[in-house]
Amino acid sequence: MSSPATEITLPNVKLDLDQLLAVIRQLDASARRRIAQTLADSEMDARLSALIRQLAVKPPVDDIRDAEIEIEVKAVRQTSSAC
Repeated sequence: MSSPATEITLPNVKLDLDQLLAVIRQLDASARRRIAQTLADSEMDARLSALIRQLAVKPPVDDIRDAEIEIEVKAVRQTSSAC
């Protein structure tokens, strides 16, 4: 999804958040959508990574066996196919 890029050279430029937002507001709608999508993707990546880290440190559940899962799956499939 690449579109024609506008080149911007910013050697040693410092912007505070309000200045950055002002620059973003000056962009066309397509560029603003790309920025919004990039931010959303980054947030989702961060949340997913955090969830994976949380799950990785949790001890595995030992009160359910694979056989019990298989029985439940078969029951759900039979119910679904009966409808």
